[in-house]
Amino acid sequence: MNLSMDWLKQLAEALLQLLLNPLYYIGLLLILLQYRRQMALERKLFHVKLHGMLGETWRAVLSGWLAGIAASLVMAVIGARLQPETVLLLWGITAVLMLVRARLACLAYAVGALGLLQGLYELIPSLRDINGMGWLKTAVVEADMPSLFALVAVLHLLEGMLVRWQGQRLSSPLFFEGKRGKLIGGYHLHGFWPVPLFLLIPAPGGLTLPWTPFFYGDAAAAGWTLMAMPALIGFTERTVAFLPKHKTERTSGRLYIYGTIILLLAVASEYVPLLVPVAAILGIVLHEALIWVSRREESNHRPLFVHERNGLKILAVLPNSPAAVMGLEPGETIYKVNGEKVQTKEQLHQAMRLSSAFCRLEVVNGAGQNKFVSRALYAGDHHQLGLILCPDSDARYYVGEKQRELTVAAFFLSRWKGLRKNDQTESM
Repeated sequence: MNLSMDWLKQLAEALLQLLLNPLYYIGLLLILLQYRRQMALERKLFHVKLHGMLGETWRAVLSGWLAGIAASLVMAVIGARLQPETVLLLWGITAVLMLVRARLACLAYAVGALGLLQGLYELIPSLRDINGMGWLKTAVVEADMPSLFALVAVLHLLEGMLVRWQGQRLSSPLFFEGKRGKLIGGYHLHGFWPVPLFLLIPAPGGLTLPWTPFFYGDAAAAGWTLMAMPALIGFTERTVAFLPKHKTERTSGRLYIYGTIILLLAVASEYVPLLVPVAAILGIVLHEALIWVSRREESNHRPLFVHERNGLKILAVLPNSPAAVMGLEPGETIYKVNGEKVQTKEQLHQAMRLSSAFCRLEVVNGAGQNKFVSRALYAGDHHQLGLILCPDSDARYYVGEKQRELTVAAFFLSRWKGLRKNDQTESM
């Protein structure tokens, strides 16, 4: 009974630490603003809202808690030898990196930077003797890098699961400027989850464990305590060559590979400390490689969301719309409407007027096979059945090809950096 009460007391104290930590609320604010920007962009481009700000934020928070509980349980088995000074330094490094690029908020970069700092202290021992740097020396020198690498690995494995589970639903259709200046369709895939971590750390006179964590160390015999540590995980991708489902599958697969490699490096560096700088460098380089491979993959494939000569390509389908009821999907091509061939939006509207009560479509799916769908039309239905078609020269707005990465300041100050007006529509 006393042991159970001690654990409940530790959990309550850790939960209070989390609720008093401003970084957790900063993560929530970033997520809320992300979905607000997404809604504003959808209204600007399509005059319709595809996602709900509060609903998506709530799902992100709930998913983040589920991921945090899972990560905390895994890390309880692995073990985390963290010092409070080290955690504060990691938060500071993350805050600085976020000012450079929003995507650098990933823990992999902060842990990699900390590993390089520790290697620098080992390479130049005189740095430890600098006056007034005692707190920094403690945070760097006493940081247990293998357990931090393991934490990065676990978070990325969980991120891969969340991307595969929710990534497709979090995709937003966009109009992009292609390499030759022609407008093409595509998707911005993104997801961010605030993850509350409750880590077991060694503490003299703390709780005893019925198991022995892998990274236990000599201090673990004295006892353990719980420490709350907020983290933010997420991804952002842009695709013009793949369906959202296929792109998220590729992204999640790479995250699984990355997480597995970092976990192996964590175990190796536990037994061979000289590998710590190597693991730190690889943690950063391989994370950047994930981005490079994705961009290279896009450039090597032809754009998928462009109109075919024999019909109109579907970019997206509004939820609960007539098109969704008929089973139309992104990437399919509308060939005929009510028996009439359609190659422009104007021809689509004219063909739909041929029958005010019924609509029959001939569609070519992604496998090149024809399928026929039909539905009765009702008052109040979307004028395009709820279809978002790939852009043509009449599209009013698009995202520039050389869109710059967002800094945190730009994230707060702009709804969408890089959104441009199509000058061709002004002369029409």
